[in-house]
Amino acid sequence: MNSRYKHVFSPIRIRGVDFKNRIFLAPATPTLSTPDGYVTRELVDWLRMFARGGITTLCLGNCSIDRRETYDQSYQLDLGQDDFIYGLSLYADMCKQFGCHASLEINHAGEGTLMTGPVGYSASSFISEDEELRASYANRPPIPTTEMTHEKINEVVEMFGSAAGRMKRAGMDIVMVHGAHGNLISQFTSPKFNKRTDEYGGSTEKRARFAIEVCESIRKHCGENFVIEYRCSGDEEAPDGMHIAETIELAGYLKDHIDILHVSAGLHSDPRGPFTYHRNWCQNYLMERCFNVHYARDIKEAHPDLLVSTVGSIMNIEYAEEIISNGWADFVSMCRPLHADPDMPIKYAENRPEDVRPCIRCDTCVKHYRVPKPMYCAVNPMATMTTELRDGVIPQAQQKKKVAVIGGGPAGLQSLETLIARGHDVTLYEKSSRIGGNVVGAAEPSFKNDMQEYLTWLRHNAAQCAEKGARILLNTEATKDILETENYNALVIAVGADPLIPDSIPGIRKPHVHWAPDAQEERTKMGENIVVVGGGGVGYEAALDCANLGKQVSVIEMLDEANGKMKLRESASNNVALELLNIFSAKEIPVHYSSALSEIKDGSIIVKNQITGELSEMPCDTVLLAMGMQERWRMVDDLRRCAPESNVHIVGDCRNIATIAEAINQAFQACIHI
Repeated sequence: MNSRYKHVFSPIRIRGVDFKNRIFLAPATPTLSTPDGYVTRELVDWLRMFARGGITTLCLGNCSIDRRETYDQSYQLDLGQDDFIYGLSLYADMCKQFGCHASLEINHAGEGTLMTGPVGYSASSFISEDEELRASYANRPPIPTTEMTHEKINEVVEMFGSAAGRMKRAGMDIVMVHGAHGNLISQFTSPKFNKRTDEYGGSTEKRARFAIEVCESIRKHCGENFVIEYRCSGDEEAPDGMHIAETIELAGYLKDHIDILHVSAGLHSDPRGPFTYHRNWCQNYLMERCFNVHYARDIKEAHPDLLVSTVGSIMNIEYAEEIISNGWADFVSMCRPLHADPDMPIKYAENRPEDVRPCIRCDTCVKHYRVPKPMYCAVNPMATMTTELRDGVIPQAQQKKKVAVIGGGPAGLQSLETLIARGHDVTLYEKSSRIGGNVVGAAEPSFKNDMQEYLTWLRHNAAQCAEKGARILLNTEATKDILETENYNALVIAVGADPLIPDSIPGIRKPHVHWAPDAQEERTKMGENIVVVGGGGVGYEAALDCANLGKQVSVIEMLDEANGKMKLRESASNNVALELLNIFSAKEIPVHYSSALSEIKDGSIIVKNQITGELSEMPCDTVLLAMGMQERWRMVDDLRRCAPESNVHIVGDCRNIATIAEAINQAFQACIHI
């Protein structure tokens, strides 16, 4: 039986190259190359999960055309010499096993090379915002870029062609040219960076010349049966950058030299601002889905003869089908949703979308850049073990065991799924009437649609585990007597954590004081004038939820402003924190820093200024606590001797207060060894 998604799974041939569907992996950089830029088996294994999952083209992001010339990221793949071809061929051959195509996003960082190298070439000489910030950190004068001479332009054009030629020799038949986000090519195409007065500067047509020469060089090196995908920013967002009308004009000059136009948005350079580039490249859960599709739609409308690909929070195949069927684009590119469930294309093709594990846009996968470490996923623990579990199959246990899982939150449910897949006899105990743990409260706000879908999937997946033989006991607290009577061979303790409610604060147990997620679930607990205590992610989300309900709300945070904002970044991710701060500013939600809760009265709270020591009174009819959580070690210690000690595993918040990512990955990695 065919799928319901006729447009997404419609094949297309370009230059004789067959693409079995319209789903591309957007450029990803998992930090699995060698430090000097070679492909590794681990990198190929990581990419294998996407190939196996049914997409048509994989794209490895930000590959240097020659690291001796340009190098802006650790573990960046190098295409500058012939001895890199062998590793590329491993990647290309792996993709062919699954009937898909291996691609690379080839790039020269231009000004960005200053991040790690001695010289940054660009279209013009300028000092970027990024360089000003780097220089201030290093306590040195900023270094301007070096304007490229005609000889240097010709040299770099040849580098691009040679890099693509090595891809072709390795067995690849498609390349993505990185002409977006403020890298070298877009430093030529954008009026923000290009101030030249020769044939490479001035009008849009002249600024397009370098990009065209790059594509012509690739065609010369790779021949006619090779697909060129060109990545652009539909709108650079910067006031003095390129906007959509000019991008449409640029597309007109490019289209005879490329085969697919991949439309992203934004710039790298925005270090002191609201990180406009990053939010356009990697949207967070507070932002709209299909965020950049309108740019691709506008370009496609202006150039109907040009094949266009779109990217940006296209969360599932339903959205992809709508985009392609409406003629807004010809291809869709996804990264994080495929990372969350690489088998998404297969599941949709088989008409079972309810089985797809949704991405929660938490930015866990992005955090690896700053370490650096291999990319991993909050909700898909298999993604960090693609070499150990090469074909995505959880190994059967050598000996079937009777296992108890205590707790029905994310860690407990992941344990349940993994243990059932291993072939064990599993019982899950949940003392409440529902499963989901802290995800239930996290999914309450209307702007948390990603988390709402994840909660739905958790429950669906638990039901599937029950169909496979798992016992799920709700309203059942696991006690020592129960566990010892059942005589379990192994035990997974995932009992979560308790909200921090310090009884040393007078009035903390008054009836109008609530743990913030509890009040978000039961709206009747909220009055009209609310104070949220705690400026981390939980507190900010609760305050935003209240404001969206029309409540008067303010936040108090005991840390000073700088450290308070750092706390928010640590608890909610940098991107989400910046988004929340912008929303709070726009909605004029007050945040009182250096303010500690001293006492709660019936119609107000007493706040102590941490700098001056002064006390002040703030009127309110509801107090929502978001002061943190504490591990349930007493409960853990009470239960951990109820099975052979070597087979007892403690996972999730009861071990250490952390994130969904840590809970899920801890649980998975513990249970594949039981």
